[in-house]
Amino acid sequence: MELFIPTSTTIMMWVLTVILAVIPWYLLNKLWFKPKSFEKLLISQGLHGNSYKLSLFDNSKQNYMMKLQHEAKYKSIGLFKEPAPSMFSPVHQTVLKYGKKSFLWEGTTPKVVITDPDQIKQVFNMIEDFPKPKLYSLAKYLSNGIVQYEGEKWAKHRKIINPAFHIEKLKGMLPAFTHSCEEMISKWKELLSPDGTCEIDVWPFLQNLTLDVISRTAFGSSYVEGTKIFELLKSQGFLLMTERYANIPLWWLLSTTTKRRMKEIDKDIDDSLAEIIEKRVKSLKNGETVNDDLLGILLQSNQAENQEHGNSKSIGMTTEEVIDECKLFYNAGQETTSVLLVWTMVLLGRYPEWQARAREEVLQVFGNQNPNFGGLSQLKIVTMILYEVLRLYPPTVYFNRAIRKDLKLGNLFLSKGTQVSLPILLIHQDHDIWGDDAKEFKPERFADGVAKATKGQVCYFPFGWGPRTCIGQNFSLLEAKITISLLLQNFSFELSPTYKHAPTTVLTLQPKYGATIILHKL
Repeated sequence: MELFIPTSTTIMMWVLTVILAVIPWYLLNKLWFKPKSFEKLLISQGLHGNSYKLSLFDNSKQNYMMKLQHEAKYKSIGLFKEPAPSMFSPVHQTVLKYGKKSFLWEGTTPKVVITDPDQIKQVFNMIEDFPKPKLYSLAKYLSNGIVQYEGEKWAKHRKIINPAFHIEKLKGMLPAFTHSCEEMISKWKELLSPDGTCEIDVWPFLQNLTLDVISRTAFGSSYVEGTKIFELLKSQGFLLMTERYANIPLWWLLSTTTKRRMKEIDKDIDDSLAEIIEKRVKSLKNGETVNDDLLGILLQSNQAENQEHGNSKSIGMTTEEVIDECKLFYNAGQETTSVLLVWTMVLLGRYPEWQARAREEVLQVFGNQNPNFGGLSQLKIVTMILYEVLRLYPPTVYFNRAIRKDLKLGNLFLSKGTQVSLPILLIHQDHDIWGDDAKEFKPERFADGVAKATKGQVCYFPFGWGPRTCIGQNFSLLEAKITISLLLQNFSFELSPTYKHAPTTVLTLQPKYGATIILHKL
């Protein structure tokens, strides 16, 4: 009997046949059977949401943006009717339609909305079971570093970065905070009319202020180069937000104009940062005194980590990882504080009685002198105001977490491949948690601190909660306290009649039409 030996052509035909048979089943499972099984499981546990529909395009983001534009076109939200912002995100719309026990779809992935404080606590504490979702290809340019790392890598980076945000190190940054704010105040005074008043949009000024602060505190003597880097990062952010096709399947494989431009900008940023870092590392090796800015402290901590393990390069951060952390300093540090400051000014302009109480406290503690670290801890009313602003206007309006294995969350069973969404803004405004005045501006609710206001529940987390609480929280609050104190020493302010109140989520919760304020020199 003659032995049959298949030719290479025959083998290729067999392989091709198998592939053509397997791919349709794979796609059918991914695009239909698996999502429908997710849906059946969630519904069986009493959750409600839109029925899954097969679509080659995930239009949730585009539909959300279109709705925002539609709403903004016809009206702005009346601040004088209700201080709390109303939002139109897919998560908010889902809860509005189906209630707190609900889910929504992002492509083929179901997102379960979690609003129960005990379940939220579990999500924040079990960081290995609830990691952050993977970013799509362009988003990684703006949100990398420690904020995206998991497991041992996250723990290592957190350990190395921690010294840069230690309270003793932040004390040394007070002069930079004060200097940047005084420059802004000087510009505002130049705009005053002879009667000591002026009407300005404070939003771009506050953005430039926080940019200036992060440039000085992160790079110190390399401040000018740092400012240029931030301008490049802003360009990347604009390109990311205007990219229209990011949710098309296999889009990431295509070479688009936006992707090419973002890669070019990223290379420019990396080259500039690498040059700054190389100079600092060289100075460290030569035993020279290193600037006590964020980058200098980070590099010293990184060197100490390497020396502790026998100068093993694999232990500490690589140059590329230090670059990613520097980008994060900019994007997270600048965005978070600028939105906190603008909404604080808006609400103090809306509630002059609280502005007067805060000013009285600042003058009692500092007089007309610049704020000092010891005095900042005595600002009880200012702190209450900032906490309440963060409750009503958290920089980020929701957190998402992925699920890598089947698990229980309270009484819920969640399958691998599902995600959970923690709608910060909704939880911060929940009447069941905060009472009937949940949407009112009442800083006195924090008179005895956050723990008392929340009754020990995990229902207030503008900077996250648990092991992964934002490492820059103290930095942001310190900068905000200094800025508000200096502003209250120099001006009283009120909302302009032309102010349009339209909170909009871009990367953070921002004023869509700016913040027009009337300043009065004191």
